[in-house]
Amino acid sequence: MLTSQGSIGRVFVIRLEDGDALPTCLEEFARENNVTRALCALVGGIGSGRLVVGPRDGDAERIVPMVNPIGAVHEAAAIGTIFPGEDGQPKLHMHAALGRGESATTGCIRQGVDIWKLAEVVVLEIEGSDMLRAVDPAFGFEVLTRKDSGDA
Repeated sequence: MLTSQGSIGRVFVIRLEDGDALPTCLEEFARENNVTRALCALVGGIGSGRLVVGPRDGDAERIVPMVNPIGAVHEAAAIGTIFPGEDGQPKLHMHAALGRGESATTGCIRQGVDIWKLAEVVVLEIEGSDMLRAVDPAFGFEVLTRKDSGDA
């Protein structure tokens, strides 16, 4: 287990609008407001995009993601974090639960989703933490690590 202590800094309330693209718009917001680390919570509508819904084979050495398109408007609740990547730029990692009628799906929005009409996001800035995202060769994707750990 890796840990890093921080404290809550600024709190932002954001209204996303029709067609705003995630993760792009929240990463741009973070850059423009000098938010390098944060917790993000979202409620609203998702109109289109793609969700990563799991690995093709959980036992495979190399993780290959399964990606599902979002074919219609869904209600959404999502939670995520922003931490800097190896290049120092803020990167959003967010998972969303989407529902439409009696069906639901859950997954990571990293392939990109677009807001339908509106969504509300609360961003809680984390100050003092040294965690960042770095590619872990064993997984083939970015994971949280400490700046000084060398574990990535």
